[in-house]
Amino acid sequence: MQRITAYIVAAVLLGLVATADARPRPTRRASTFTANKTFGLGIMLGAPTGLSGKYFVGRSTAIDFGIGGNGYGYGRGRSGLHLHADYLWHPVVLASPPEFELPLYIGIGGRFFSYDWAHGDHYHRGAALGVRAPIGISFDLNRTPLDIFVELALVGDLLIDRDDRVDAFDHNDGFYFDVNAAVGLRYYFN
Repeated sequence: MQRITAYIVAAVLLGLVATADARPRPTRRASTFTANKTFGLGIMLGAPTGLSGKYFVGRSTAIDFGIGGNGYGYGRGRSGLHLHADYLWHPVVLASPPEFELPLYIGIGGRFFSYDWAHGDHYHRGAALGVRAPIGISFDLNRTPLDIFVELALVGDLLIDRDDRVDAFDHNDGFYFDVNAAVGLRYYFN
């Protein structure tokens, strides 16, 4: 079902691209990034896989968010719902050919991860509340309202597992570090 949803979203986005244009960038190229888009929505694959959005709040700052499924977790097969939001800075442009800008971005944000996992003869439910520190690059197309991104995010989570067999918190509670990695595509509406 998740794959079918991704195909439908991709088809709709590609259909919209044929008739849309991005706003022009300033003619003078600089080493700093200037957004020519405002709000984009699309898909991401990886950790997590789902919906991705980005809203530019300034010329080189944005808020991004994601909601989706996460099918991994700390070596124990946790899977579940992942929500995140980050504040991003685009401090430098790595490349600037006429077709696109290639800004590097860094950020700080938070996430919530609600998960299930089975271990032996009992079932666990849990949640994680954490901090994310993403770093990535964005292929921000100049003539088309699209961007394609590749991102890594260091995550520090406070996990709280619940063991349904004994209806109590278990020994897996604690603070854990992990890395999220995702690629994605967003269509910009303005």
